[in-house]
Amino acid sequence: MPSAVSRPAAASSEAALAHFESLMQFETDCWDVHHAISNGLQDFVLLDVRGTELYDKGHVEGAISFPYSKLNAENLEQYPLDTLFVVYCAGPHCNATEKAAIRLATLNRPVKKMIGGVCGWLDEGFTLVSV
Repeated sequence: MPSAVSRPAAASSEAALAHFESLMQFETDCWDVHHAISNGLQDFVLLDVRGTELYDKGHVEGAISFPYSKLNAENLEQYPLDTLFVVYCAGPHCNATEKAAIRLATLNRPVKKMIGGVCGWLDEGFTLVSV
């Protein structure tokens, strides 16, 4: 009897390639964000979409506090329409990134999720700053 891992069968290589390539359009990781920031390659706006209290306690240096509930056309007017936003929240147990990404996409704004959020950032050995 096959295990729960191999049941159902894995997708074809072609389907797997399409799936994993498409994920790269929606997600980035903590390491790539850190590398871009640390090497002067930041071509995106990093948004911490948690509440301001959590942001104040600790956030990625250079991130802007922008709770997902405040993402609207008026509050984004200062950013050109082609600005790439990278959103993060507490971590895999938090869906604020999805809520923020939905709002940004609804506003026709480019968006990616930083997988792992604050938990992933800390797991990579990176530090947070506080207000």
